[in-house]
Parts: sequence; structure tokens; C-alpha cells
Amino acid sequence: MKKAIVIDDENRTRDLIAKMINSFGLGIEAIPAGESVASGIKAIEEHNPDLVFLDIQMPDGTGFDLLKAIPDKSFEVIFITAHEEFAIKAIKFSALDYILKPVDSDELRAAVERALESMGSNKEQSQYEALQLNMQPNQKRRLVLKTQESVHVIELDNIIRCEADRNYTSFYLTGGKKILVSKTLKDYETLLTGHNFLRVQQSHLINLDFVARYDKGNGGSVVMKDDSEVPLSPAKRDIFFKILDNLL
Repeated sequence: MKKAIVIDDENRTRDLIAKMINSFGLGIEAIPAGESVASGIKAIEEHNPDLVFLDIQMPDGTGFDLLKAIPDKSFEVIFITAHEEFAIKAIKFSALDYILKPVDSDELRAAVERALESMGSNKEQSQYEALQLNMQPNQKRRLVLKTQESVHVIELDNIIRCEADRNYTSFYLTGGKKILVSKTLKDYETLLTGHNFLRVQQSHLINLDFVARYDKGNGGSVVMKDDSEVPLSPAKRDIFFKILDNLL
């Protein structure tokens, strides 16, 4: 039997999450175990959990303060947060998981199932460090890309373009580096829109800072600064040229 603990400053939330998890029959026992950073650290040391549900805002600090105080994070973490768009986006950028308050049973179950699948794969300290940076409004975003072999923390300035390959996405980075991840391009379009990225065709998302020129031949293509060519969809022509005019 796997063990989960719930750390949240609201008694009702702690008890409800634990009760829901215990009703799922997924082979995981949940304990409502802490309401603050201090009591949460004590609970982790006492219970040695496989999974920690962790509130972000607590009376004596944040969930990040708690994680910083635990050197050996051999457990999965699922953050608990209200509908705070900024926090949610920071968690997604860091390739970590979360559930929203008020807690939905189906979303909670799906999060627990994802955590059970991930157990045994080492969590990198770099993911939590990236999350702390991503939570600060004036810091440049770091995007965490997880492959079977590694966890990569990438600055957005180093991403030239992304290309879809069915349910996978290839990231083409400065220095000729390529990283393949098992997430769809749509996932990354949602994250990167608003950070100077544009989906110029069904399979291509580009960093507009790396556009070198536009070639009219072969139906029209965008040439990037690494000399790669990306087709431009007719549906995206107007918005692409409008953005390009603003950049020049």
C-alpha cells in the first residue's frame, strides 16, 4: 500500500482530499497530516510518504519553502492551489502537477493516477528550482522538458521552434540541440502563447525572435535564423505579417 499525506492550512480541504483518495481503491492510503510548513516537514519525516499533496500558501510560508527544507525528495508532489492563473502557469512550465480548489473528484483521481505512474522516476531538484523562479513575476520563464532519460530546464530565449510529431513534440534549440518530449504541440502552444511564440502551421510553433525572413516560394515559408524552413499556413499569414511589422 502506497502512502500519501495532505498538507493544507484548511482542515476541511485536508480531510476531504484524504477521504476522496481513500475511496478510490487505487492502493494508496491518504492521511491529512499538516497545516503549515513546520508541521508539513514533520509529517514528511514521520510518514515517509510516496505522494505529497502540498498547499502553496500557508500561514508560515509557502509549499516551496517546505520543499527547500527537504533535501531528499523521494516522493511525488501534487500542488493544491486556488484559481490563480499565474501559479498554475508556473507549475505547468515546471512540468509539475496540481489540483484546483474546490477539489473535483475526477480531477483528483486523474492526478493520483498520474502520480502512481510516475513513482520510481527520480524527481530533479532543478524542477523545483525552476518552479520557484517561474513563480517570481520579474524572472524569465524556465520551461522544464522531461524525457525518459533526463529533465531539461530551458530558457525560452534558447528555443528556436517546436515541431509536432503526432503525440510528441520536438524542440529545436540554439546550439543545434534537439529534445523530443511526449506531449502534444497544443500543450506547448497554450503555455508559450504570450511569450513571443506563434503557431504558424498545424505542426509548427516558432519563436518570433528567431525569424530571419519570409520566402514566397513553395506556397510561402518562414526561414529561421538556424536556416530551418517552416511552412506558413494561409490562415496564419495575416497575423504573422502583422506581428512581423511590429517587430521591424
